[in-house]
Formats: sequence, structure tokens, C-alpha cells
Amino acid sequence: MAKTAYIFPGQGAQFIGMGKSHFDSGEQAKDLFEIANDILGFRISDIMFAGTDEQLRQTNVTQPAIFIHSVVAYKSLSAPVPDMVAGHSLGEFTALVANGVLSFEDGLKLVQVRANAMQKACEAEPSTMAAVLALADERVEQICAEVMAETGEVVVAANYNCPGQLVISGSIAGVNTACERLKAAGARRALVLPVGGAFHSPLMAPAREELRAAIEATSFGVPACPVYQNVVAAAVTDPKAIQQNLIDQLTSAVRWTQSVQAMVADGATHFIEVGPGKVLQGLVGKINKEVTAESIA
Repeated sequence: MAKTAYIFPGQGAQFIGMGKSHFDSGEQAKDLFEIANDILGFRISDIMFAGTDEQLRQTNVTQPAIFIHSVVAYKSLSAPVPDMVAGHSLGEFTALVANGVLSFEDGLKLVQVRANAMQKACEAEPSTMAAVLALADERVEQICAEVMAETGEVVVAANYNCPGQLVISGSIAGVNTACERLKAAGARRALVLPVGGAFHSPLMAPAREELRAAIEATSFGVPACPVYQNVVAAAVTDPKAIQQNLIDQLTSAVRWTQSVQAMVADGATHFIEVGPGKVLQGLVGKINKEVTAESIA
């Protein structure tokens, strides 16, 4: 039987004005925005609707903003319970609200802890990420491992976005060295990204421990449908396993390509991206040309 997968975007999908149309058109959306403003202790809705790009780019604003917008958009749909869900990095928290594992309030509190902890980790040790295009994943992994072994600098594969697009993460020296070698090895591009730090790398270890404490103190329910988690790229339904994978995600790679492939293998024929932007819709099309994908902001 054909199955539908709901997928939720992560950091980078934000834009000024995000969520405003939902706020203007529905009481439920207004209520969720006001609950979010109270939980966060500042009016994030004001920044989302009419702030500056610089304000919205701060990790401790970006992550809650994307989570809020995605949940509000999902709750505005009159859709049945999805057959499966997944989220890219931060989007995994939205996926867990969509399948009933987390309440909106608990999800937002965890996202706030995660964002603040990641911001601190970025400030403690300058680090970065880079997009590598048109080089085999195995070759990228090999070069990163060689740079680490030879220099002692951290650089690892962080986001397996789609075939031919892999993001690496690590110290500034490690990423710069790897980029030079990756280009020499035939990568079409190895471009340093304008991000605050080395997400999904060992440099996020301090943030991981902060997030662990918050996750272990939060109630996780039984999911209404499987979540395909970034760390394992497989269907997960056990709440304890979901918690552990969410903790491990901060220092592990986002296996998005593998997650989409697993969902297709398990029957997904239609993907619906819910939240700001259309990035995941595009990635799904590059991962598997046999399925359909659409985006609903």
C-alpha cells in the first residue's frame, strides 16, 4: 500500500515574515505563537514577522522559529495521521510533535535548550561547516579521516543531504584543509558555509550533555507512527531509543539520504515537506526520482 511521509526542515530554512499568514488567519496559530513567546521569555513572533535577517540568523532564535513555524503549519492541515515522519536535524523535534511523542510545549523547551547549548559550544570554540559537491561520500569520508589523523584537527562528514551533496563539519583549520584536498580530489565545489559552528561533529559534545539532561527529564510518549531518525536512518518507535537517538544526533551525522531511502523501502511514495522553504522537497527528488514530493509552508 502506498504510504505518505511528512518531513520537516532544519536550520537554514528561515525567512523574515515566516508564520505571519498563519498567525493572521487562525486562532489556533495565534495561541501557539503566544504560548511560544511565554515559554521563550521574549516575543519571537515579532522577530519572525518583522525582525532583521541578523536577528533571525542567531542560532537561539533560528531553531525555535523554524520549529514553531513548522508545528503551526502542520497543525493547520486537516490531514490524517501520517504513515511515517522524519525531520532534518532540528526538524526531528517537529516530527516528534507531529507523531505525538512530544507536546508542542515540551518540544519547544527542548529546542530552546538545544539552541542555547549549541550557541555556547560555537562561541567556546570557533568552528565551521562546508558543502562538498560531486564527490563520492566514501571519498569525502576518507579525506576527512586523513586530515584528522595527520593534523589532529576535527573534520567529519556531517550532513548526507543527497547523492553528490555532503556537508563536512569541524574546526576552521580542519575544514579549510579538507576543502583544499577535496577540490584536488575532484570535488566540483568545497564551499565553506556561513554558519555559526561545527554542527553534528564532536565539537558539539558540551551541547550534547546539556541536551541529554533536558531530554531525560522530559516525558516522551508512544508514537502514532514511526519516526525515521537522522542517526540510524531507520524506523524507530521505542520512546527510549528515540530519546537516545535525539541526544546522539548533536555529535553524529544527519543521514538524510539514507533516511529517505529507508522510508521509500518501507513503502513511502509521497513526501510532504511542512515548514518554511522547499529544501527537503528538492533533496527527496534527487535521492529518488520514482516518488513524488511537495511542500506546504
